[in-house]
Amino acid sequence: MCLLLAVAPAAAEEVIKLGALFDLSGRAAFIGTPTKLVAEMVVEKINAEGGINGKKIELVIADTEADPAKTASIVKKFIYKDNVVAIIGPTLTDTGMNVKKVVDEGKTPIFMTVGGDPVIMGGKYGPFEWVFKSPQRSSTAVERLFIYLQEKGLTKVALLSAADGFGKDGEHWMNELGPKYGIEIIARESFGTRDTDMTAQLTKVKNSNPQAIIAWTIGPAGSIIAKNKVQLGIDLPLFQCHGLPDPKYVELAGPASEGDRMPSTKLMVADELPDNDPQKPVVQEFIRLYREKGYDQQFPINTHSGYAWDAIMMVANAIKQVGTDKAALRDAIEATTGYVGVSGIYNITPEDHNGLGVDSMVMVQVKNGAFTLAE
Repeated sequence: MCLLLAVAPAAAEEVIKLGALFDLSGRAAFIGTPTKLVAEMVVEKINAEGGINGKKIELVIADTEADPAKTASIVKKFIYKDNVVAIIGPTLTDTGMNVKKVVDEGKTPIFMTVGGDPVIMGGKYGPFEWVFKSPQRSSTAVERLFIYLQEKGLTKVALLSAADGFGKDGEHWMNELGPKYGIEIIARESFGTRDTDMTAQLTKVKNSNPQAIIAWTIGPAGSIIAKNKVQLGIDLPLFQCHGLPDPKYVELAGPASEGDRMPSTKLMVADELPDNDPQKPVVQEFIRLYREKGYDQQFPINTHSGYAWDAIMMVANAIKQVGTDKAALRDAIEATTGYVGVSGIYNITPEDHNGLGVDSMVMVQVKNGAFTLAE
């Protein structure tokens, strides 16, 4: 009996705990829920291959409910009660911003799966020493979009942006980068993420005579804009943000989505990638595993699908190198170079806690109800 009792705690020590918090309910559950499934999928793969230095990963999963205050409470529990080594998530920029101070005080690395840049910006945005993120920066997506607009000679645009942290971040970078690419924003309108009609905003931007319309939001709002544009008979190209390359967008917008373009991870056009692209085999293997699990039946692959995979893989690679001391782990994550992921090739630096460049993105368009490389 004594021997058995002595063995149990030792076995427990062989587990590496990672906190994982996503929107499993709330306005971004359509992103958070499949992100959780991918997190479980990559952990299962790592554990099946022997874990990290012989130790298995255990995910401690929680639902943020898209609530910034609740998210901060969960992170405190992860750090001070669950004793996690690192944290993956959350889903939204607003919730991510609310935990920056918590992880900084708790000296625990967090690899976020949010879109907005402020989570890895300092100054007025708060410390980011312990914060990393796997999705492309909004600035990178804006730059990829502006390069395309410049190539097409579309220099005068109207902007519709969500009145949340993500929408404001996109607008900030368009203001910042517009002059560099000769793009002028001649009209601006905002909307709530839960609004169900944007005809008033679209009518105003139409009257400014832009050459194109840019919408910066995630979720159903983007599809509503596409439908309202067609209903109003506005014959202008519509460009969405990097959060909307998703079969759900096409499903919700229907025929109104045809021709819409947006920056995207290469995941959405895997079969169109050249064979010499280093990401192609990684992306194809991810798709194979995802489909084997049957996840695509309920959650078709979208541009968000690989974010948790990349975040956990980079954390696991860092643990493999330096172990589970949090300070050493943070430093190892920050030194990540040349990691070929689903969402891009990551080269993280002390100044850039994302590490993805414009070359990690492609422009896609909806053609015959599916995503393809933009023409």
